[in-house]
Amino acid sequence: PKDRKKFDGQPFTALLNAQLLKLSGFDRVFTVHNHSASTQALFSDLLSDKFHNLVPHDLFAHYLINSDIVDSSKIVLCAPDKGAAPFVDMVKSELHINNPRVLKMDKSRSGERSISMEPSHASEIRIENVKDKDVVVFDDMVRTGTTIVECCKQIKEFGARKIIFCVTHFHSSPESREKLSSPYVDEIVTTNTIPAILNRDTQGRLRKKITVLKLERWIVQNIQKIFGIDTSVHEDVDPYSVDMSSKNPRWRREMGRSWNKNYRK
Repeated sequence: PKDRKKFDGQPFTALLNAQLLKLSGFDRVFTVHNHSASTQALFSDLLSDKFHNLVPHDLFAHYLINSDIVDSSKIVLCAPDKGAAPFVDMVKSELHINNPRVLKMDKSRSGERSISMEPSHASEIRIENVKDKDVVVFDDMVRTGTTIVECCKQIKEFGARKIIFCVTHFHSSPESREKLSSPYVDEIVTTNTIPAILNRDTQGRLRKKITVLKLERWIVQNIQKIFGIDTSVHEDVDPYSVDMSSKNPRWRREMGRSWNKNYRK
């Protein structure tokens, strides 16, 4: 039917996974950035206090503050649709720099690859006011890149100085690589929840503008907090390591920063 949701089978898959995990007798189950409230509720109902969903809002905030990817005096945050808005608000709560404003977009989908988009009335800033700003667009996952490119296109047309796309789960398909090579997207910051993203061939042309935050250290720190283990030993170390191609113009500066911060004592 035409009104069938895009991912009609996803709830069944989530339920099956939760049931299998419960029957397998796992002591704890951790997911990274499952933004679906219904899926989180399903896991919580079946697994009770054994389920933890780790959202990397602090990870991205830390990188934005401690790298040179944005000018902190010019930063604007953007949610490309309603689903991304809670994540953006969480990032904002971690960014103790100049109280960045949030631009929210409303998206309508008329097909899997056909969308329309306009600024939301719930925004803290008008899209006209992004001129000369560094705009950071957030999402939990990219699959085709259609939504992000349309969002970045509109922002760029209103004179944004730079647009950075931050995404937790990067599915590097030929289609997403083609679309995100768009000049409307200046840089991409993602994580290695999908390990294939570390492969330069998988990154393709995007290796010139992609930064991967390897989050194993961040996961360990979160698990330690949940179990009440002292995490003070990590206080002076970044919660991630950076993977970046030497083709990226920021590579030399980024590698120098990471070395001085995490290895020189």
